[in-house]
Amino acid sequence: MPTLAALCGFAFLAGFVDSVVGGGGLVQVPALFVLLPDTAPVTILGTNKLVSSCGTAAAAVQYSRRVSIEWRATLPTIGAALLFGFIGARTAAQIPSDWFRPLVVALLLGVLAYTLWKKDLGALHAPRLSREHTFWFGLATGSAVGFYDGFFGPGTGSFLIFAFVGLFGFSFLAASASAKLINLTTNLAALAYFVTHAFVRYEIALPMAIFNIAGSLVGSRLAIRRGSGFVRALFIAIVSLLIARLLWDIVRPG
Repeated sequence: MPTLAALCGFAFLAGFVDSVVGGGGLVQVPALFVLLPDTAPVTILGTNKLVSSCGTAAAAVQYSRRVSIEWRATLPTIGAALLFGFIGARTAAQIPSDWFRPLVVALLLGVLAYTLWKKDLGALHAPRLSREHTFWFGLATGSAVGFYDGFFGPGTGSFLIFAFVGLFGFSFLAASASAKLINLTTNLAALAYFVTHAFVRYEIALPMAIFNIAGSLVGSRLAIRRGSGFVRALFIAIVSLLIARLLWDIVRPG
């Protein structure tokens, strides 16, 4: 019971963070590995995916009710992300993901620097692309981010939000809403594999899911109420933590 209570606390925090800017896996996955040391890694990942899918669904519902979703950009991105997520997962079996880590750090440093430099980035929702360009940019974004998610994964939500803000001209709030819908779709696709292969500990996942949903509801409502400035600040914090985590993975011994 103490272990489950601790995991539920981490699930709430992960749901809160993930509902605003993504990155809940930075909290939840390490907690699962530390507190469930005798559980197989694939079962840890399956359990985490069920928990996070529930929280992401709750956040997606909140955003869709209160934030106008730009479907012309979101739908093609979802379709491409599903396809290239599968391709990325297949590629991961052939190429060591450690080769990818330094490149991801460099990209995230660029994202962080640009966000800090452009003080008004994502402050206003002003889509800048034509209907045709929106469709093709959506396909390109979904292909790139979907492949990355299937191949490596960390920071997928942050890359999605930055793409919607930087490429499409969305506000941080609108970008977070669209990112949640894409994350939910790709999460459910991965979850289907874990569930059908019995890689989920339901006695752990279901209580955690309740707390993850609660965190997601609190986070998404706070983001909607506080607006893009709040989302931007948390986005900068999460990207910074993700960079630090990846750098540690690169330099740590063994």
